[in-house]
Amino acid sequence: MKWDPEKYTQFSSHRDRPFFDLTARIAADSPRRVVDLGCGTGVLTAALAARWPQAQVTGVDSSEDMIAQAQALEGAPSNLEFVHGNIEDWEPEAGTDVVVSNAALQWVPGHQELLRRWAKQLDDGAWLAVQVPGNFTAPSHVLMRELAASAAWAPKLAGVLRQADAVDEPVDYLALFSEAGFDADVWETSYAQVLPGADPVLEWVRGTALRPVIDALSAEDFAVFEAEYAALLRTAYPQHDWGTVFPFRRLFMVGRKQG
Repeated sequence: MKWDPEKYTQFSSHRDRPFFDLTARIAADSPRRVVDLGCGTGVLTAALAARWPQAQVTGVDSSEDMIAQAQALEGAPSNLEFVHGNIEDWEPEAGTDVVVSNAALQWVPGHQELLRRWAKQLDDGAWLAVQVPGNFTAPSHVLMRELAASAAWAPKLAGVLRQADAVDEPVDYLALFSEAGFDADVWETSYAQVLPGADPVLEWVRGTALRPVIDALSAEDFAVFEAEYAALLRTAYPQHDWGTVFPFRRLFMVGRKQG
């Protein structure tokens, strides 16, 4: 799937906040190796390198466009590097004390098995911190799936979009971390985001959830789909004089491996 770094960072003030809420709960003092899986443009990974200047910090992303932008990051700390790679193929090296994945694992079917594998491979005392969106039953996603499943679009979009079960519930992740031998802290937060401008929810999903549709359709077909979808979003998320409210639920899990 092709990503657009500029579009993804359009709402960076909102997209970045869960990362800092997540990583604030990591109580590692002097980690040796820190890895950010699904690092995107690398701006947030750089914050990890600044927090732990004695650690080797590595950002990993499957998008060549994202990695290219990350590698061109101005003023990057000397302990920071970025590599192109798939999350599914990543395995922790010896001395990896902190693993972060922010808003990435929802794209990986069966990511629960990845979490279990990493939990087994990580050293005792290592930290694993993950955030995934929990909004797959929100109107933004439900309307997109319903439109994609309609008679006009199903032949071209069957199987393209993630379903409501793309992520688990907090209690499921708590059980996963605990059974894997981690002292776990799992919670959820719903951010009442106020987005500016015309059709802001459409602009938001253009950077994330709508990417599979953009990839699957021709430019002409996507223009038609987008127009129909935009009309549905305007009803679901009415615009006020002061902006458009776009509630966003996020799921967080942070754990330290016992031993």
